[in-house]
Amino acid sequence: MLTIQKLPLCSKGAPVAITLENSNHMRVTLLSYGATIQSIVVPDRNGVLTDVLLGYETVKEYEENDGYLGACIGRNGNRIAGAAFTLNGQRFHLTANEGKNQLHGGLCGFDKKLWNYNCRENSVEFTTVLADGEEGYPGRLDVSITFTLTDDNALRIDYRAVSSADTVANFTNHAYFNLNGQGSGDVLGHLLQLNASAYTPADAATLPTGEIAPVDGTCMDFRTAKPIGQDIHDAALAPFRGYDTNLCLDGQGLRKIGQAEGDQTGIVMEVETTLEGVQLYTGNFISDRAGKNGARYTSYSGFCLETQHYPDAINQPAFPSPVLRQGEPLHETTVYRFCVRK
Repeated sequence: MLTIQKLPLCSKGAPVAITLENSNHMRVTLLSYGATIQSIVVPDRNGVLTDVLLGYETVKEYEENDGYLGACIGRNGNRIAGAAFTLNGQRFHLTANEGKNQLHGGLCGFDKKLWNYNCRENSVEFTTVLADGEEGYPGRLDVSITFTLTDDNALRIDYRAVSSADTVANFTNHAYFNLNGQGSGDVLGHLLQLNASAYTPADAATLPTGEIAPVDGTCMDFRTAKPIGQDIHDAALAPFRGYDTNLCLDGQGLRKIGQAEGDQTGIVMEVETTLEGVQLYTGNFISDRAGKNGARYTSYSGFCLETQHYPDAINQPAFPSPVLRQGEPLHETTVYRFCVRK
């Protein structure tokens, strides 16, 4: 089932909220502003419908607040050092929006756009066009992001794009999950397991050093499930106040890369992706702010698993390339699948 609700005008035009519902009463609400996931409602172990996504009540709040809650991110997710890179011998200077660096595509990335939309029975395709030179990037970029809700309680995200010139393309979604229910407290007791044998160490500005290091013996090792908060005060995480780390995923192609479990609800979220990295972020810098349904969000109120190319990969020769060649189609997929542990 699919419903569309017109929302009050925002600075970019007339947004809509689109709600998908499957036969198990799982519901996902999407906003055309930012191609944003506003809510994901799933049953807990007792059958109680629970919203497991942090978010806001109105588009105005999404416009006014930072944090990228639930938004799609691009043209480049994560950071580019010095807001510049060299491609095909040409130097490109980007919009800097985090000190001297660029974060999440610049001042007007995917998260700030009002997307066109096309609805089908169980899916929504959002489309937009980024101009050649927008935020400093080469190439006109035609982008499509499709959200599909399946009857086995999976939300599938398909990212597609074609560029008129060689460019950088690294898309993700910045959903903050709390599997005990948004507004229920922190996520430090959630169990998390990730199939990642390595990570990319970062400096105090969260920029990668260029090294790919094994997780063995470090707080970055989630190969065996452990509470998110077990090592969150490790000295290695002190500059970031918690996890804000790119983990290098094992395997290739669309595969399961891990899962998280709410310690109070039994809600389990399995994650699949075609991408080689995932940014684990524990909401370290969420300041006290109002969320949905009277909730208050603070540090550690949610966690992100942002599937991605490695951060600053365009400037790191040892990392897999994030370059999208002229005319070649990009297609990456991420799936969030929900079930319960009784």
